[in-house]
Amino acid sequence: MARRRGWRLVAALSIVAMLVLGAVGCTQSDDGDTTPPDDGATGEAIKVGLVQINQQAIFFNQMNEGAQEAADELGVDLTIFNANDDPAKQNEAITNFVTQDFDAIIVVAIDVEGVKPAIREAADAGVKIVAVDAVVEDPAVSVQVGVDNAAAGAEIGEFVVEYMTENNVEPKNIGVLGALNSFIQNLRKDAFIEVVEAAGATITQTVDGQNRQEAAMAAAENLFTAQADTAIMYATGEPQMVGAVAAVRSQNRGTSVKLFGWDLTAEVIRGIDDGFVLGVVQQDPKTEGYEAVKACKTLAEGGTVEAFIDVPITIVTKDNVDPYREIFK
Repeated sequence: MARRRGWRLVAALSIVAMLVLGAVGCTQSDDGDTTPPDDGATGEAIKVGLVQINQQAIFFNQMNEGAQEAADELGVDLTIFNANDDPAKQNEAITNFVTQDFDAIIVVAIDVEGVKPAIREAADAGVKIVAVDAVVEDPAVSVQVGVDNAAAGAEIGEFVVEYMTENNVEPKNIGVLGALNSFIQNLRKDAFIEVVEAAGATITQTVDGQNRQEAAMAAAENLFTAQADTAIMYATGEPQMVGAVAAVRSQNRGTSVKLFGWDLTAEVIRGIDDGFVLGVVQQDPKTEGYEAVKACKTLAEGGTVEAFIDVPITIVTKDNVDPYREIFK
């Protein structure tokens, strides 16, 4: 009897050992399918942190959507941090991601200079850094994803010059609604102004929308009041563009002011339909987010990625707006 009990004990222990090894060798998904772990060495998924600017703008939410889609497809553990337009919070988030042993960090920088100490420390700790949208020129950044903001600002400037020439706009008075705390929007602003001033336009005033819709609307209304002869307004980003549309409507300026700028929304599309929004630079933020996560995974696994992943822009007008209506319902 003692010998039989001993064999039973050995058999039971063997079964337990087999079950433990089986659990280590695979992961169980919610639907019951058994799949290999993402990291063959540790059994843990690659951890990626996305340090976002805010979650008010549709642009950033679409970027988050693309990033999450890539993470789901590639088995990446993605964490998104919303800085609410605070550069200090972005730096703190980067430091926290390093402390929490993240493999890679995606940064959509508010302050491209102020973020450098944090990303350098992260890179020194072995964390891969991918910059999206805002260009961060530093050796700590492995990959830049996005558009050439200065080139796109110049392109929409040329579009406005063509409009003024074809429609004999006189005087060529242009108001600019920017976000003066945003490095990338200042690039768009400066490149635009250089092109239109070279063509003989006058910048009546540049006002700060602070990257917030309410502030942008108030700034645009103040510009219209102070500079009544402004014929064109250029807005450098989504909150500014939405604020400008609202200001045109609140002051009934739809027949006297034409808007050009960046980033579609439902309100901006209605402005196109009503004839006072004439050209909008549309990026592809979903693709930016997707490509950023994809690059993070490749880098974390020891692979290589192109130093710049270019995501092209489109200037949207009444002639090509229809495909975007479903996105911005």
